[in-house]
Amino acid sequence: MRLMGLQTTGADGRSRYGAARRSPLGLGGTIAVHALLVGGFLLLPKEVIDIVRPSPPIETYPVPEDAPPPEITPDQPVDTKTPQTSRPQPPTATDPVITLPTNPVFPGTSDPGDSLKPVDPYVPPPPIPDPVLTEAQIDPRALPGFQPDYPGTMIRQGMEGKVTVRVSISAQGRVTAIEKISATDDSFWLATQRHALRQWRFRPATRDGVAVSSTKVLTVRFTLTDR
Repeated sequence: MRLMGLQTTGADGRSRYGAARRSPLGLGGTIAVHALLVGGFLLLPKEVIDIVRPSPPIETYPVPEDAPPPEITPDQPVDTKTPQTSRPQPPTATDPVITLPTNPVFPGTSDPGDSLKPVDPYVPPPPIPDPVLTEAQIDPRALPGFQPDYPGTMIRQGMEGKVTVRVSISAQGRVTAIEKISATDDSFWLATQRHALRQWRFRPATRDGVAVSSTKVLTVRFTLTDR
């Protein structure tokens, strides 16, 4: 960098630099100005005063062009499958051939022809017959004392009537319970109830010949003979 000095001229056009050089004050000012310029130059950042160096030239080389793909004619099929590496196939074992006998003999048969005979169709067993039931009957030995006593109040009033009851008979032929179904008067019902529990006997009902308990409906009539 070139340092420029201050130059003054007079009215007659002559330079007065020589006069300044002869003045100590002017010389001191010039030196101060130059010192300021040099100091400012030294205080400049490095990035400002670095010399810009050109970057190295870029080397180029020719790039070869890709070869054009082969042309596909319509007569040639296009294989779109990905080629696979062929692997050796393991040997395949053949199934053994089993020869069956012409007339096999199965377990439980002695004749080869028996195993080839058709099987008889399934015959269902005969149905179970219905059980044979018999009803309870009045024991003939108890028949003479079967009629209950006639209530005295009904005799005096001259009233007749009847009672229908349902009796429960045990397997031994005895009456275990009695139920009133209908009665002309309660006197007839009470007389029948007491007599049946004490005196009535039956031949019990049977199921396939075995005595069982049962029920029976009876009607007892009260009739005046001497009128």
